[in-house]
Parts: sequence; structure tokens; C-alpha cells
Amino acid sequence: MNAIVAVIGGGYGGATVAKALDAEADVVLVEPKDAFVHAAGSLRALVRPDWAGSIFFPYDRLLTRGRVVRERAASVDAGGVTLASGRRIDADYVVLATGSAYPYPAKFDTDSTEEALGLLRDTHGELARAERVLISGAGPVGLELAGEIKAVWPEKRVTIVDPAPELLPGFAPGLREDLHRQLDALGVELRLGTAPVTEPPAGPGRAEAFTVATTDGGKIGADIWFRAHGVRVHGGFLGAGLAEATTPAGHVRVDELLRVEGQERVYAVGDITDVAEAKMAGYAMRHAEVVARNVLAQIRGERPEAAYRPSAVPSVLLPLGPLGGVGQFPSPEGPLVLPAETVAEYKGNDLFTGRFVELFGTGAPASASVTGMPASA
Repeated sequence: MNAIVAVIGGGYGGATVAKALDAEADVVLVEPKDAFVHAAGSLRALVRPDWAGSIFFPYDRLLTRGRVVRERAASVDAGGVTLASGRRIDADYVVLATGSAYPYPAKFDTDSTEEALGLLRDTHGELARAERVLISGAGPVGLELAGEIKAVWPEKRVTIVDPAPELLPGFAPGLREDLHRQLDALGVELRLGTAPVTEPPAGPGRAEAFTVATTDGGKIGADIWFRAHGVRVHGGFLGAGLAEATTPAGHVRVDELLRVEGQERVYAVGDITDVAEAKMAGYAMRHAEVVARNVLAQIRGERPEAAYRPSAVPSVLLPLGPLGGVGQFPSPEGPLVLPAETVAEYKGNDLFTGRFVELFGTGAPASASVTGMPASA
């Protein structure tokens, strides 16, 4: 009988590790969504509804031998998972891959593709009739959203506010300089070191003119706003023996093999881990490669030895629409800053949607392997 591996969560890391283990283990992927959502494409899907279908990938062809259980995990322990229905799935190995929540439109708070597409259509309509757009948060999501809006509606007035004094701290000065230059060229107003004193009266994504005071003593007006900050780890399902391994922020403590602290056969990948690096899709998929190697080694009676070591130099591919953006990769000489043309070639043109065709078996094989995706996707 093959070893049973329960993978909790079918996002970037979970889908990748489930696929990698499918040939040699009985994989059970527990995921409430009816399709994988390529979140890196959700902002473009907002401004281009005709493109929105490209970011949803059904799970029915992900696994050949294993199975996908479309339920929510109520409690997970070292011996398996108890589902919200009360059904129990016992497992020899458990992989925690539930990721994190983030404000819409970067991520969706629904398990239904149909509902998500409806939300995108509705919000697109609201955004289309707004002349002034406020984005709260100048991290990668807020910046990408501004770029996508300007690519479709260059005439809209887009303002980004953030209490931080500078953009993307920790990245090379050359990257930040190029980012400021491109934002200026797009006509995006950037107000750093300040934030709204109170949230606008209408909810995010709803068109309604407003003016709010800012913490620097000024005011800002817009017709619609979006929140681009506030990550929340999905970890409330952790049961006995696993909940004790969490940090105050809710992340799961893991060793260099990505095993959960105090466990021999429980691993974690992606946003739920306490690995000291940015929480990005590409990193989750690299975690998945390491975990798959270690689980397979244990199944074969070998010692797990694949270690994950975060890069000392952060990397990012940050498109500003299909043709703009900035990037940074590690290199032996230090941070390598990438021009907009390279960012567009790697990511901006299709936001890696083509690379998930092969993983999910929805069409012809992609031109590059999914696990070769840069860490900043």
C-alpha cells in the first residue's frame, strides 16, 4: 500500500507539491475552491474582464492517481485531517499549504469561480465610471494595481498613499529610482508618509465620491478606492501538536527541511511558514519542490536532506501594466536590477498564466516549467 499524503490547500505550493508526489504516493488534496486561482493575474482580470477566465484552473486534471476533496479542513493534526463535514482522512504525511488571505481584488473571498467572475464584472463596472482612484498601500499589489488601471484608462487620476517613507525598502536604489520614474511617466500620484485618518465611507471597489483627511494634515478625494495591504495567515484549523508550533503572527515554525517544529512527517509550504522572506507565489513553489523531495525520501526509507535556504537578496518582478515594471534578481555581484522590457518579457505580457496550463492539464504544455517561475510571481 502506498503512503497517504494529505495536502491541505491547493494554492501555488499545495498544487505543486501534490502534483510532484502524485506518481509515488496516494495524494489527497483538500481544497474548498472549485478551481485554482492564479492570484498574480487577478488585478489584470479586474481591468480586463475578457481576460478574467485565464486565471482560473479546474483541479480535475491536476492529479492522475490522487484525488481532490472539495471541502474545508476543520482540524489538522500529525495523523491527518478532519473535514468540516466531520469526515476523517488519516494520512502518513501532512503538508500544510493553506496560504493567506488578502483584500479583494488581489484575492477572492469565495470558493466559487462563478461568484469570483461576477465580482470582477461588477467591480470593473464601478471602476470604469470612476475618474479618481485611491489605492491604500504602496507595496507590490498597490503598485501593480495602479499600473493595470493606467494601462486601460490612462486618463484616470490614480493616487497611492502609504505611511512608509519610501517604496520597497530593502531593494536596490536603482530599482526604486526606476519605479519612481515610471510612476511619474504614467501620471500616478504617490503620497508616501501618510495615510487616510479614516476609511472612505463606501466600501473598497464601490464608486462613490468622497474626501478624507490624511495623517499629514492634508486631504484626499477620489471616486473609488481599493485596499492593498493586510495579509492574514490561514491557520485557524491547526489541531493538537501543530497549533503549538505557531508564532504570535500565526505562521508555522519550520526547520530548514520545511518540517513543522517538533514533527517528523508534517511539512509546511508558502505563506503559512515562518521562513524569513517575502510571501510570494514563486517562493511557495520552491518550498514545494523541497518538501516533495523530502517526503519522497522518507517514503523510500531514506533520510530527508533537501534544505531550503532563503536568498539573502530579495527578488521581485513587479509589472506596471503589460509593458512597464521593475525587477530585481540575486546575482554573484549583488542585486541585478531588471529593466521594464525584461519584466514585460518574463511576466508582464501574460502574468505567467501560460505556465499553469501544464500543471493543471488544461491545454498544450507550456513553454517553460511551472517550478522555474521566478520567485516574485
